[in-house]
Amino acid sequence: MDSSEKVVAVIMVGGPTKGTRFRPLSFNTPKPLFPLAGQPMVHHPISACKRIPNLAQIYLVGFYEEREFALYVSSISNELKLPVRYLKEDKPHGSAGGLYYFRDIIMEDSPSHIFLLNCDVCCSFPLPSMLDAHKRYGGIGTMLVIKVSAESASEFGELVADPTTNELLHYTEKPETFVSDLINCGVYVFTPDIFNAIEDVSLNREGRANLRRVSSFEALQSATRTLPSDFVRLDQDILSPLAGKKQLYTYETMDFWEQIKTPGMSLKCSELYLAQFRYTSPHLLASGDGKKNSTIVGDVYIHPSAKVHPSAKIGPNVSISANVRVGAGVRLISCIILDDVEIKENAVVLNSIVGWKSSIGRWSRVQADGNFNAKLGTTILGEAVIVEDEVVVTNSIVLPHKTLNVSVQEEIIL
Repeated sequence: MDSSEKVVAVIMVGGPTKGTRFRPLSFNTPKPLFPLAGQPMVHHPISACKRIPNLAQIYLVGFYEEREFALYVSSISNELKLPVRYLKEDKPHGSAGGLYYFRDIIMEDSPSHIFLLNCDVCCSFPLPSMLDAHKRYGGIGTMLVIKVSAESASEFGELVADPTTNELLHYTEKPETFVSDLINCGVYVFTPDIFNAIEDVSLNREGRANLRRVSSFEALQSATRTLPSDFVRLDQDILSPLAGKKQLYTYETMDFWEQIKTPGMSLKCSELYLAQFRYTSPHLLASGDGKKNSTIVGDVYIHPSAKVHPSAKIGPNVSISANVRVGAGVRLISCIILDDVEIKENAVVLNSIVGWKSSIGRWSRVQADGNFNAKLGTTILGEAVIVEDEVVVTNSIVLPHKTLNVSVQEEIIL
């Protein structure tokens, strides 16, 4: 790569009307800042961007209030020694529309390539090798794809690619019938020509709207179908029409990939990222043999400010946030413990997410069967939930500020 070539990355973070399936955990923390493996969700794609050669700038695009991201953006910019900026949309513009809305800012550094990543996907983000492939292909865009089981493919954008050239031949979003076991991972690299493609969609749509100045009855009917000209979806409006025109190509990852739509999936993704830390950031993983500090099994993250009793046993797949207190004899397996939680002596937490400032009493159990896809497969305690001594909470969701003094099973406690 020519050293004068610059690359920028844009990470789509959505907004408060998105991620509703992530409640009650998204009530007081924007979903992109929810910790997975002890780091905010958006931190994983950001730190992957750091590995791209000649990266000039990272932009987060969404419609959360700026104050919700201000603190994080300044701390991550300092930590990575790399400018990270939050750009607030005035309203949702769709994944391609949001990119286009800020095109002047994104093009300020005259980048030769633009990465576009969705914040709510969990993968190893093989960005440098993806960029190399993209340059070999010579199209305007390359998308990360992965093979999944035929049963689950229909939940995503399915695509057909040429097995030799990797050209994208056909793209369809959440099809009714099976098209392919290759799906779109929501990670792309484009040349600046992508802006012309998005502009064409907008102009076409405006042109059709002008043609359609018809009777009010017809206008009412079509209004539900027509999107505003500045709302452009990357998948339906750009990928589908450009497929088969030697403009878009695919790069297949053989690594892990998941979409983080629900709290249950965040527990699964936390596990994937903890396992990845073994290779990328081993210093973040805890160790201990039960003598001076607690016994650690498998991949575990413990924030430096947390206090864990040496007789506790932690792991695998456990992430413990700031100022957590873990008492004697506690057993933690496959769980996310958020800031300022207290877990008292001999309590057990299994396949659960424990919300900020919650407390779990002595000899209590907070547990679930661990089916990441089931609605109640992960037990979730919202903020400041108190589980009293000797109470068992199984496969349940508990909304913030509740006190449980009797055991519950398969319940949503409002």
